Amino acid sequence: MAKAKAKARYYGTGRRKKSIARVYLSAGTGKITINKRDIDEYFGLDTLKLIVRQPLALTENTEKMDVNVTVRGGGYTGQAGAIRHGISRALLQADSDYRPALKKAGFLTRDPRMKERKKYGLKAARRAPQFSKR
Repeated sequence: MAKAKAKARYYGTGRRKKSIARVYLSAGTGKITINKRDIDEYFGLDTLKLIVRQPLALTENTEKMDVNVTVRGGGYTGQAGAIRHGISRALLQADSDYRPALKKAGFLTRDPRMKERKKYGLKAARRAPQFSKR
């Protein structure tokens, strides 16, 4: 009896701000699942759904691959950016020929912008206490 060949799964970790996304790509029909929920159920804004689908659209894999994501931390925008980063990295594992296109679009670059730390003597990172002459 022959063993059934295991379905190829590709993994990528994406990060943005405080969000970390674990992305698994597999051959399929283009279904995107985020934290066991459909993308339309998870993200309310169409712009966020667009951000998540960008790498798949660029490499013409929108209808060819299923995406399974576990994302934690941050807000919705940060999570969408982290998922995009993770999908891009997973696509590289699937086929390294996608690298020039993904790199040119800037999907492989980790966004370095983070929350600035609060400084002593101030109320926030740059917010100073209110000034009063008397």
